[in-house]
Amino acid sequence: MKPTPLEIEPLFSIGPVPVSQPVLVTWGIILLLGLACRFATRRLTLRPGRFQAAMELLVTGIAGQIRDTLQTDPRPFLPLIGTIFLYILVANLTTLVPGIEPPTAHLETDAALALIVLAASIAYGIAARGLKGYLRSFAEPSVLMVPLNLVEQVTRTFSLVVRLFGNVMSGVFVIGIVLSLAGLLVPIPLMALDLLTGTVQAYIFAVLATVFIGAALGERHAPTPPSAPRKGQVP
Repeated sequence: MKPTPLEIEPLFSIGPVPVSQPVLVTWGIILLLGLACRFATRRLTLRPGRFQAAMELLVTGIAGQIRDTLQTDPRPFLPLIGTIFLYILVANLTTLVPGIEPPTAHLETDAALALIVLAASIAYGIAARGLKGYLRSFAEPSVLMVPLNLVEQVTRTFSLVVRLFGNVMSGVFVIGIVLSLAGLLVPIPLMALDLLTGTVQAYIFAVLATVFIGAALGERHAPTPPSAPRKGQVP
């Protein structure tokens, strides 16, 4: 009996632990990103070449997005958000490799990423507000809102899982169906569209993770906008 798309057959086992293709591909992505970061930071210069300039542009772009979203210094959040974005981006791109399904096309991977975002938002919230202050935030603006705020924590985490899983899995299904019916060359435009969709999904997931962390930090951590000069006062 053929397994459903939601079931994963293990490739091999390490002792009692089965290892499936998404886990194996994830290990490969981690190794690839680690080697790429090591290579990119091995010889940094004040006059960067093309590769260093491209990497600096990527890091600056991610940091700028975090700054625009949280209205605060992006450096404490850059390692987490940047890693999530790069992992999802590379994972989505593995759909272009024949015989490999992207890890993000499996529910387990997306659930793990969403739980990381949930744990990070709680950790950042406690670090910024303190434990009592963070727990007190669930009673804002009224104690009656506690159940709704708790449900919101669950539903927005679930929405991260469903959004990423649905978009990536649908792309894999469409390309697989067209490939089986039309041959090798016809799905190429769909693969290009799937490449664009994968990039957009990585961006959306990273932005939503930043928004959820910002909600946990609270408004008091946003910088106060400069006040308008009074009449007759030199700005």
